[in-house]
Amino acid sequence: MPLAATGDLVVAAAEARTAVAAFNIITLEHVEAVIAGAESVDAPVVLQVSENAVKFRYGRLLPLARAATAAAERASVPVALHLDHVQSDDLLRQAPGAGFSSVMYDAARLPYEANLAATRAAADWAHAQGLWIEAELGEVGGKAGPGGRGRPAEPPLDAHAPGARTDPAEARAFVADSGVDALAVAIGSSHAMTTRTATLDHDLLKRLTATLGVPLVLHGSSGVPDDELAAAVAGGIAKVNVGTALNIAMTGAIREFLAAHPEAVDSRKYLSVGREAMARAVARLIGVLRG
Repeated sequence: MPLAATGDLVVAAAEARTAVAAFNIITLEHVEAVIAGAESVDAPVVLQVSENAVKFRYGRLLPLARAATAAAERASVPVALHLDHVQSDDLLRQAPGAGFSSVMYDAARLPYEANLAATRAAADWAHAQGLWIEAELGEVGGKAGPGGRGRPAEPPLDAHAPGARTDPAEARAFVADSGVDALAVAIGSSHAMTTRTATLDHDLLKRLTATLGVPLVLHGSSGVPDDELAAAVAGGIAKVNVGTALNIAMTGAIREFLAAHPEAVDSRKYLSVGREAMARAVARLIGVLRG
């Protein structure tokens, strides 16, 4: 079927008090696994390409985007394509021509006023192109600061540091003034967690849900236990981003296969095992979000 629109999937999920799963993809195996997992449970899904994934692919967006589009068009469930954690305006402007219906513009590293100004400009441009746009306010942990201009990269942000959480009043003003369609909120999760030990601030989520008129997004969901994820969806999260969990599944399965078959050299053998492991992880996580 044709590519779905991320905004349509998220808004429908928000209205149904559920959440759509959005998985970060790096390789063709990721693409195939996410779609296979979603098809196995008959659920819509979002394929996300991050700016870091584009950097990994020699800075080229189109090869992975076109592969994802081709796979999505042959899927039996709705599949949308989302450009994730974009800081580069040049990359942002490639989104419409590469098949993306949405983008997460990430200026959260900047002070509030600078974040607002950059996000407002990005939202104006995105809407003129028909793109749905997500932003972030607060400090979702686990990502290092940008560094640059001779400065070393800052250490990863602490999701529990004072002032890291999204403030409801500030978020309401930010959404109104920036014009974004959805907001990623900092409620205790961290990017790139390899253990599922994050504890979310559900009281804060309740206040954010009551205050904001746009769908809310949870980043860093790989480190959130099942019961916390289910509670977050019940509390108003409408889009759940997952990345590291797929890499854990893939890498673990490949390690196990190669340990058992040290003579193996055909990459199809171990990549297929990794792909199957990711597909199972996708199906399981979607089941958690559905309750």
